Amino acid sequence: MQWVWSMSRRPFVRRSLGAILSVFIFTACQGDFSSARPADLAQLPAGSASGVTSGVIATGPSPITAIGSLPDFATLVQQHGPAVVNISTKGKRMRVTASGEDPFSEFFRRFGVPVPPGQRGMPQPDGEPESGEGPRRPGGAGSGFIVSSDGYILTNAHVVNEADEVTVKLTDRREFKAKIVGVDEPTDVAVLKIEATGLPVVRIGDPAKLRPGEWVLAIGSPFGFDNSATAGIVSATARGLPGGDTNYVNFIQTDVAVNPGNSGGPLFNLAGEVVGINSQIYSRSGGYMGISFAIPIDVAVNVRDQLIAKGRVSRGKIGVTIQPIDAALADSFGLDRPRGALVGAVEESGPAAKAGIRAGDIILSVNGRLIERSEELPTVIGAIKPGADAIVEVWRDRSARRLNLRVAELQAATSETSTDAKPQADDAADRLGLVVRELTEEERSRAAARGVVPRGLLVERAQGAARDAGIQRGDFIVGIRGQRLESVKQFREAVAKEKKVVPLLVSRSGNELFIAVAVE
Repeated sequence: MQWVWSMSRRPFVRRSLGAILSVFIFTACQGDFSSARPADLAQLPAGSASGVTSGVIATGPSPITAIGSLPDFATLVQQHGPAVVNISTKGKRMRVTASGEDPFSEFFRRFGVPVPPGQRGMPQPDGEPESGEGPRRPGGAGSGFIVSSDGYILTNAHVVNEADEVTVKLTDRREFKAKIVGVDEPTDVAVLKIEATGLPVVRIGDPAKLRPGEWVLAIGSPFGFDNSATAGIVSATARGLPGGDTNYVNFIQTDVAVNPGNSGGPLFNLAGEVVGINSQIYSRSGGYMGISFAIPIDVAVNVRDQLIAKGRVSRGKIGVTIQPIDAALADSFGLDRPRGALVGAVEESGPAAKAGIRAGDIILSVNGRLIERSEELPTVIGAIKPGADAIVEVWRDRSARRLNLRVAELQAATSETSTDAKPQADDAADRLGLVVRELTEEERSRAAARGVVPRGLLVERAQGAARDAGIQRGDFIVGIRGQRLESVKQFREAVAKEKKVVPLLVSRSGNELFIAVAVE
C-alpha cells in the first residue's frame, strides 16, 4: 500500500492512474444497454414474468439478458406464499442428557452428514432446556403446502415421521393441530389434514416439462424463518440418488438454497405452479452447498391420492435386478449408445421371468416411456397399478423386441429390484486375464452349512484386462451376456467367440452385476 501511495506522487504515474480510474468509474456506472426504456418496463403487467424464461435472446452469437425481463419473483411469492405452511413436531417424551439433539439432527442424519456442533445450541421448539437430564419431547421443524381448500397438506415423510404431535402454522399466524393421514417413506412424502375451510391452495404443474436452466423458486422455513423465498435454476431432471430409500424417485436437481426447515416446502416454476417438494441436499458440512433435490410433484400427487383413499401406497414390481449401462457394456451388447437398464438377474416365477425376460436383456422402454437411465425403471414400474398389463421393450441379441407382462404388487419391506438370482458361472480364459476354477464338493458343503449356495466359477486371480475392468479375486463368474455357464470348458468356448468386449456376469457378496472386459 505504501508503494502505491509513493508512486502516485510522480506526475506521469498520477496522470496514468487518474485516467484508469476514470475509465473504471465510467464503465461501472453505465446503465443497461437494452432498447427497452424504464417507462416501457414499468408498463409490463405484474404477472407477465410467468411467461418469461431466460430473458431477451440476442440475434448475435452471444445471448444478452435484459434487466427488465428478469422473473417477477415478488408477485409469485405474494400470490402463492399464503399456501405455504410452517410445520413443527413433537415426539414422545424421553430423557436426554447434555448430548441431546436439536430439531434439525434428523435432517443432517438423513443426508449422511455429522451434526455440526453449533447446531446443538439451537433452542428447542417446546421451550425446554437443551441440557440437563430433564424429560423433553424431541421436536422437528419443516415446511409444507396446502393442496386442497379443506385442509390437506403435502410435506416430507421425514418431517413428521414418528411425530406424536404436529402443528401447522399459516402465514396469517393461525395455528392448527394436524392429523397425519399417511406417510410413505420410499418417496419421502407425507399427507397431513387440518380442520379448516376456504384455505389458499397451490396449483399443480407438470414436472415433465421442466428443462435444465429454467428459473424455479422455493418457499419454506429454513432454520425456522417462516415463508422465506430462495430462487435458482433447474440443474438437472430425472436425477437418481444412491440408496435403497430413493429407488422410486427421480429427483429434480436445482441450485436453489435449501437448508434445514425447507424440507417439505414447494418448488415453483415461473407460472406459479408447484413442480416439486424440496427434500434433500448434497452437503459435506450440513449446510447448503449449491446442490438440492426436489421430489417431482406428480410422484407426490400419486402418493397423496393413495394415502387418502386407502392409507397405504401400492407399487408395481416385475422382479428383476438391474444395473446402469456404460459405453463399454453398450458396445459389447451391440447397442448404439449407453441407454436403458441392464437386467442382471431375474426373480424366479416373477412377472419378468414369466414374460421371457432374462439376464443380459436391456430394458429400453415400458409402455412407450423410454428408459434412458437404469434408475428411471423402478420409478416407472412402481407407478404402474399392480395387476395391470405392461409392454416392455428389451434389447437382446443386437435387436429390439417387445414382451407383454402383468405387473405384480411389491410387498412391504422389499425392493423393486428384488434379487432371487441363481448364478452359474464358468472358469476364466487367458484372453481376459482371469484364472478361475470350479468349487470342490468340500467347499460347496462348507458353504451350504452356512446357508450359502455358491454358484459359478471362483476367480483365483484377475490380471490385465479383467483386473482393469474391476474383477477381483474371490468374485464368481456367473455367465456371459444372458447365457448361464456350467463349466470352465463352456466358459472358454463362449469367450473364444467374442471379438472385442465380453460382458461377464459377476457375483460379488451376493450381488450380481455385468462387467465389460476387453479381449486381449
